[in-house]
Amino acid sequence: MEKEIWRPSVTVAAVIERDGKFLLVEEDADGERVFNQPAGHWEAGETLIEACAREVLEESAWRFQPRNLTGVYRWRSPHNGITYLRFAFCGEVVGFEQGRRLDRDIVRAVWLAPGEICALEARHRSPLVMRCIEDYLTGRRYPLDLIIDYE
Repeated sequence: MEKEIWRPSVTVAAVIERDGKFLLVEEDADGERVFNQPAGHWEAGETLIEACAREVLEESAWRFQPRNLTGVYRWRSPHNGITYLRFAFCGEVVGFEQGRRLDRDIVRAVWLAPGEICALEARHRSPLVMRCIEDYLTGRRYPLDLIIDYE
């Protein structure tokens, strides 16, 4: 009997702090309204860094420049059984596209303080939301050249 090949869903997420607040998106997912970092799936033909910048723009209208890798996380969703492999990046926003239409499931982008985010924990899309912020606040930063792209 041949083993089935297991393929986790690879995603990217952005941990973005400005003036002590973090950029989150409120979105509709799995039939609920939840909070998450700007995040999404890695698409063919792009690097992880490009994917992260694209997802931030599509979900928040902010242009994002990743500066470091915050961490790599594995999580299995109890809602759909999918295992996600998340690459979380930190960096800075470098502009805003006023009037840009956001992805259809995004309700709004919002800047929240860590205490506000913690108070919303029951509405986090996954436990990775708070974990990524905690790792960022403890100073976890890995150089982007840790990721090697061969074409």
